[in-house]
Amino acid sequence: MKPLLDALRQLGVQCYSIRGDGCPPLIVFGGGIRGGGASIRGDVSSQFVSGLLFGTPKADRDTEIVVTTQLESKPYVTMTLDVLHKHGIKVEPSPDYSRFSILCGQVYTPFNHVIEGDYSSAAFLLAAAAITNSYVKITNLRRNTLQGDRKVVEVLQEMGSQVKVGEDYVEVLGANQGLKGIEVDLRDTPDLVPVCAVLTCYAQGRTVIQGAGRLRFKESDRIASISSELRKMGGKIMESEEGFIIEGGGLHGAEIDPHNDHRIAMACAIAALGAEGTTVIRGVDCVDKSYTDFVKDLLSLGGEAHVR
Repeated sequence: MKPLLDALRQLGVQCYSIRGDGCPPLIVFGGGIRGGGASIRGDVSSQFVSGLLFGTPKADRDTEIVVTTQLESKPYVTMTLDVLHKHGIKVEPSPDYSRFSILCGQVYTPFNHVIEGDYSSAAFLLAAAAITNSYVKITNLRRNTLQGDRKVVEVLQEMGSQVKVGEDYVEVLGANQGLKGIEVDLRDTPDLVPVCAVLTCYAQGRTVIQGAGRLRFKESDRIASISSELRKMGGKIMESEEGFIIEGGGLHGAEIDPHNDHRIAMACAIAALGAEGTTVIRGVDCVDKSYTDFVKDLLSLGGEAHVR
C-alpha cells in the first residue's frame, strides 16, 4: 500500500503503516483531504488511482494527480471515470492518463446503476467449456462494456474456441479442432492471467503470456502460485519476468494449495475438469472473496465435485 499512502500524505492526509513496511495494518486519520498535487506509480495497482479519483473531488483545494509510470489496467480507470461522470463529478484526464485534474468541493449526485455481469468471473466458466469441448451460455455479459476483461472472448477465439457474442450474452460452443498456443499481452487485464495460463496448458504448441509482472503483488504472488500448482498437475511452465512461457499438452490430477487466493483456486478447479484423475484443492472457500457461488455454478453445469 506504500504508493497510495505516499500519495495521500502528499494531499495532506495523515496515514501510515503500523509496521513501517507499507503493508497493513494501516492507520488513517479523518479530517478530509487538503488537495494540491500528488504523484503515484501506475504499474502497481490501478485501484490506487481509482481511490484517489473518488476522494479528491471532495478535497479543500483543486488536485492534480500525476502518474509517474505507464498506467496498467487502464480499462479499470476508464470505468471509474464513467461512474464519476454519472454522479456529476468532473475529472479532466490527459489522453494517455498520465495526469488527472480534479476540481475541489464537488458534490456527488444520485444515479441509478444497473450492475453488469463480471467478465473476470465469467472467464472461468467460459474457459471450462473450451477445455472440456462443451457448451455454456452466460447472460448479462454486455457486448458494449467498458470492462477490460472482455478480452477473454478475444483470447478464446484466437486459441480456436467457438465463441458467439450477443448484445448481453456470451456462448462458448467448445473447441472441436482443439486449442492452440498464442502470444498475448495481459497488461491491462491481469485478472485473466490465471485462467489463461490454465487454458494454454490444454493447447497445442507454445504460449507466451506477457505483461503480468504486477501479479507478484496480488493476494498471492500469482506468477509463482499458478506456476507451482500447474506444475504439480504436469504443466510445462517456465516463469519469465513479465509472465509465462507454457508448452501445452494436458494435465493430470494433483493436490493443490491455492495460496489463499480466490483466482488461483478457481483456475485450478477449471484445470481439474480436463485433467486425468482426481484433483484435491485445499482451502477452496477462499473463492468467496469474489465468486461465492462458483462451486454451485460449476455443479449446476455438470461438473463433478465434492466439497468437504
